[in-house]
Amino acid sequence: MTSPVRVMLVDDQELVRSGLRRILTPRDGFEVVAECVDGDEVESAVPVHSPDVIVMDLRMKRVDGIEATRRLRASGDTPPVLVLTTFDDDELLSGALRVGAAGFVLKDAPAEDIIRAVRAVAAGESWLDPSVTGRVLETYRASAPTPPSAGDAGVDELTPRELEVLQLIGRGRSNAETAEELFISEVTVKSHVGHIFTKLGLRDRAAAVVFAFDHGLVHPGAGPSPVKSRGGPPGGP
Repeated sequence: MTSPVRVMLVDDQELVRSGLRRILTPRDGFEVVAECVDGDEVESAVPVHSPDVIVMDLRMKRVDGIEATRRLRASGDTPPVLVLTTFDDDELLSGALRVGAAGFVLKDAPAEDIIRAVRAVAAGESWLDPSVTGRVLETYRASAPTPPSAGDAGVDELTPRELEVLQLIGRGRSNAETAEELFISEVTVKSHVGHIFTKLGLRDRAAAVVFAFDHGLVHPGAGPSPVKSRGGPPGGP
């Protein structure tokens, strides 16, 4: 029997946490192992409860989701963070990606999308809500202190095939879709993705999506919204 996905909820509103508990049920393969009412509780709670994924609100009273995520990432190997927000605030969501969030989903998304988003992020995938992804990534790129060129930061170390795979990741293709489009096996795609992560120093697919946009390899509107699962088990790297 597959172990349930261990979830930590971080939100200062009990109503929101209660709603998430009703959505992320054992029947659907989840176990809510901890709840935090503010971002300053997260760092100490993680080693105690060992969650597989953290569902984090952006706006909280003492420490917001961006700062809480930044602290987690600075502390070392920690669970992935899925940002959950009612605000389609491009700056906030862009900031969440910058500090290492694995993705974001709006609180008014259908329950099925929230379930798939949590599963995907827990499995090492990413989820960027399609309703705001294009604008968020444009904001992310526009706010970069010095916009990099496509030849910087190791892009020139990629093989032509790896570059194709990276561009397809940026356009939201899953491993299976990438394999079909490039007429190669899914195992080969996973191998290419692993090499891309290593060469570019990327931690996950969300970082790869941001990298592709940030370096002008993909542009908003070039394809489906990045990294949204289309059902079924996530493909991993």
